[in-house]
Amino acid sequence: MAKETVLEMKNITKTFPGVKALDKVNFSLKKGEVHALLGENGAGKSTLMKVLNGIHQRDEGEIIVKGESVKFENTKEAQNAGLAIIHQELELIPYLNVAENIFLGREDRNGIFINYQKLYQKTSEVLDMLGVDIDPKAKIKDLNIGSQQMVEIAKAVSQNADILVMDEPTSSLTNQEIDILFELIERLKQQEIAIVYISHRLEEVFEICDRVTVLRDGQFVDEVETSATNEDQLIKMMVGRTIEDRFPKMNFSPTEEILKVENLTVPKEIKNASFSLKKGEILGIAGLMGSGRTELAKAIFGVFKEKSGNIYFKGKKIEINSPADAINTGIYYLSEDRKEEGLVLGLSVANNISISVLKSMLKANTFINKSAETDLAEKYIEDLKIKTPSEKQLVKNLSGGNQQKVVISKLLSTKPEIVIFDEPTRGIDVGAKREIYNLMQELINEGVAVILISSELPEVLNLSNRVIVMHEKEIMGELDAAVADQESVMKLATGRRN
Repeated sequence: MAKETVLEMKNITKTFPGVKALDKVNFSLKKGEVHALLGENGAGKSTLMKVLNGIHQRDEGEIIVKGESVKFENTKEAQNAGLAIIHQELELIPYLNVAENIFLGREDRNGIFINYQKLYQKTSEVLDMLGVDIDPKAKIKDLNIGSQQMVEIAKAVSQNADILVMDEPTSSLTNQEIDILFELIERLKQQEIAIVYISHRLEEVFEICDRVTVLRDGQFVDEVETSATNEDQLIKMMVGRTIEDRFPKMNFSPTEEILKVENLTVPKEIKNASFSLKKGEILGIAGLMGSGRTELAKAIFGVFKEKSGNIYFKGKKIEINSPADAINTGIYYLSEDRKEEGLVLGLSVANNISISVLKSMLKANTFINKSAETDLAEKYIEDLKIKTPSEKQLVKNLSGGNQQKVVISKLLSTKPEIVIFDEPTRGIDVGAKREIYNLMQELINEGVAVILISSELPEVLNLSNRVIVMHEKEIMGELDAAVADQESVMKLATGRRN
C-alpha cells in the first residue's frame, strides 16, 4: 500500500536582495520515509527548509502539511504543526546546560520556578533513547561540537515531531555516533515519522534514504528513488558535470623543515606531542572525536596559555602565546567551527576577508582604505568562486559552503607559511570540496606547509603524504599515506600500536 504524503511544497520561490534563492521548487515527503535533499552549497536546500519551518516567508508557491494548505509565520507555528528542524549551524545557548537547551520554553514548572528534577529526568530519557552519554547538567560551552550536535538532535526529537528535518546531522559526529543516529532514524521510520535528510555524504544517502531530490542554483533538477540511481548520477545532477575523481592526485615536493614540535603538553588537552612539518607537504592528523586533534592545532596556534614543550620555526625556538603571535609568525589556523570562531556574521564579505590584515588597509594609520579592501575581497571572490551578489553582502546571508570560502580567503590574505585546516570540508558539497583540495595543491606548490585535520579518513589518506594518528590526547604513530589504509589508521586511533 502506498504511503500517505504528509508534505507537499509546490512552486516555492524565494528572493533575497540580489539573489533568487529558490525558483519554483517542488518537494514532497511521505509518512515513514527518509527523503534526501541534495545539491551544492548555495543550491537552496537550507533555504527551502527554512521556508517550510517559517524562518523565511515564501514569495510564491504553496505548502501542504497533512492535507492542509499552511503558511507558518514563525517556527513556533511550524513546531505546533509537528515540524522540527536540526540546523547545520547549531542553535544552542552556550551558558545554559544540556537539559535547559533541550526543553527551552517547554520546561515543567512549579509556579514560576522550573522543576529541575523533572527536567533532568526527561532529558535523561531522551538522551538514553538516543544512546548518548551526556550529562544533562553539563554546560553547552563545555561540550565538543560532536556532543553539541547530539544535543541539537535530542532537542528536535523531544518535540515529538511528525516531520523532522536533519540538515547535515553527521557533519561533526564520530563513526560510532553516526551509527547511533542511523539506528535512531530507523526507529523513527518505524514510528512513521517522516524525515528530510540533507547531507553531502553520498554514502549516507544510499545507506538510509528512500528517495532523493536534487536542487541546483535554486531550481528543482530531479527526484529519483535511491535504489534507481548511483553516486556518479547524483553528482552530475548536483554540479551539472561529471567529477571523474573524488580526490585529485596530489603532487608533493617537500623541502626543508619549517616546524618542529617537541614534547608539547597542555594540561588535560595534549600529552608530549612531537612531530615535524616540511615546506610543500600536507601532514594529515587523524583520530577519533576527542583524541586531541583540534587541541593540538590550537596549542600550536597559541590558544592555550598554560603549556610546556618546545616549538621551532625555521630552526629557531619560538614562543607562541596568542593567535596574534602565530599569525605574525606566519601560522594560520582554520577552525572547524566557522560560525563561532571564523566569521563575524553581521559584517560584510569584504569586512571579513580584510579583518586579519586591517593594519595594511589603513590610510594614515587611521581610516580603512575602502578601495584596497574592495580589491582584496573581489580577488578572493573570483579566485575561490564565492557565490555572493557583491562584496558588500553580509556573511550571514551566504550558504555554509560560501561562508567557508570567506574564512579561507581571510586566511590567504595573511600570506601564511603554515596553514592548519581543521575539518575544512565539513558541510561542504562535492564541487566545493574539490575546489578546496585544488587550493591545497596550489599552497604546497608555493612552498606553504599544510596540516590537515579531518574526520573523513579517505580525505586524510588521499590528500596527505604523511599522517600522524592521535588517541586519548597522544600521538600514537606516524604513517606514510601512500601505503597506509583505513584499517592501519583505525588501529592507532583506537590505541593499538601493533
